Amino acid sequence: MGLSSDDEKHPRNDALSDEPLRLTNTTERRLMAKIDLHLLPVLSVLYLLAFLDRVNISNAAIFNLKEDLNIVDGTKYNTALTIFFVPYVLFEIPSNILLKKLRPHVWLSFCMFMFGLVTVFQGLVQNWSGLMATRFFLGLFETGMFPGCFYLMGMWYRRDEAQRRFTFFFSSTTLAGAFGGLLASGLGKMQGLRGYNGWRWIFLIEGVLTCVVSFAWFFAIPDFPEEAKWLTEEERAYVREKLARDVGKSAHEKPLTVKDVLDVFKDYKIFIGGLMYFGLIVPAYGYAYFAPTIIRSYGYGQIKTQLYSIPPWAAAFGFSLLIAFLSDKLRHRFIFVMIPLLIAIAGFAVLFTIHGVENRNILYGALFLVTCGAYSAMPVIVCWYVMNLGGHKRRSVGTAWQIGFGNIGGIIATYSFLQEDAPEFRAGYAISMSFCCLSAVSCAAYLVAVWLENRKRDRNATVMHPDAVTQTAEDDEALGDLAPNYRYTY
Repeated sequence: MGLSSDDEKHPRNDALSDEPLRLTNTTERRLMAKIDLHLLPVLSVLYLLAFLDRVNISNAAIFNLKEDLNIVDGTKYNTALTIFFVPYVLFEIPSNILLKKLRPHVWLSFCMFMFGLVTVFQGLVQNWSGLMATRFFLGLFETGMFPGCFYLMGMWYRRDEAQRRFTFFFSSTTLAGAFGGLLASGLGKMQGLRGYNGWRWIFLIEGVLTCVVSFAWFFAIPDFPEEAKWLTEEERAYVREKLARDVGKSAHEKPLTVKDVLDVFKDYKIFIGGLMYFGLIVPAYGYAYFAPTIIRSYGYGQIKTQLYSIPPWAAAFGFSLLIAFLSDKLRHRFIFVMIPLLIAIAGFAVLFTIHGVENRNILYGALFLVTCGAYSAMPVIVCWYVMNLGGHKRRSVGTAWQIGFGNIGGIIATYSFLQEDAPEFRAGYAISMSFCCLSAVSCAAYLVAVWLENRKRDRNATVMHPDAVTQTAEDDEALGDLAPNYRYTY
């Protein structure tokens, strides 16, 4: 299902001038390169370290963390993974509100320093209670990273420009998985240094690294286009006008009230967007937290397990960039969600049906399908949904809602792969397949919803519906994507 006209590809606010946009001192290509250079590397490194500090516990578990903290039996380890998601889910929306109020470079760098510090403390815990406390505060300070970065990026790029950038940023998660395995294989060799086991050095070194980077990132993280000092006045006006023609004016200067937040949830599409992401979080976190444990069940030692965890993440990085390039090239999202989802389902089906160390090459190959599928579909889902939201108010709340609600799936993921199910983990693979199917159904429902909404607005415009006649530029700015002249992409 494609877009039928150029206006639908670049929905325009009718209150804006039809005059072509012009730059006198630079070109659009140079301006976009300038924006990319200031935005993408900085945010990607930020989230790479956030994701690394979040999932490095899976690497630490291979180096006797469970034995040292006496959490080998039962579900104590799984509960320690789960507690992270409680504050992570609850504080997504408040975090995005604070990000807008305090400015991105202040809020994101502060949170970055704090979750790095908590990671250091995690390397010093002596029992399960200490691990639980540090995991809780890790979730609290990481809560704003993912939705905050997507919200910030969404205010810089037009919809047909966004997917490659969103995926490049999101691919920091796959790089974190690969880098985490490589780093853990090296840090694990520090076993016994200064009386610390290898798992402690994983937390200590990676936490200190995050804290150090956060000081530089206070100056490096860009703010919104309206506030960016590294843009000239002409460039700032050009970016504002270009984005306004795509999704309407951002209403950046207007404060976000409780009523604004509640109004966002009157749109049923917001809930579908949450389900789209929720369905993929379960398999994604299931793999992120338990990949080393799964790979070790194939008969590899501690160091080999860490090294074998790297290639599936690296493959996912390359495949996700290919999917993003094609999605932006064809200006389409739905198909480029469904293809990776089917690949992930195929991977989990292989893992569910085939077992035994003698089949470990087949099982290891299936892990590539899982990572390439799940981690390629996720950024397309987020970009499709986020970039269909217009204005600061709806985008800040809607983005935080999707990420926050979706991460409830992380709680399910942490209890999907239990020690008692090893080495086959059939329950975990079945749960992961089921949630991939939920995501696919939700994406199909969202496709139908935005298509029907576009058709309804087209009909209203054709018959000169009264709402279309009386609508003002100020109304459009307040309504965002709910404005009658707005058209959704799919």
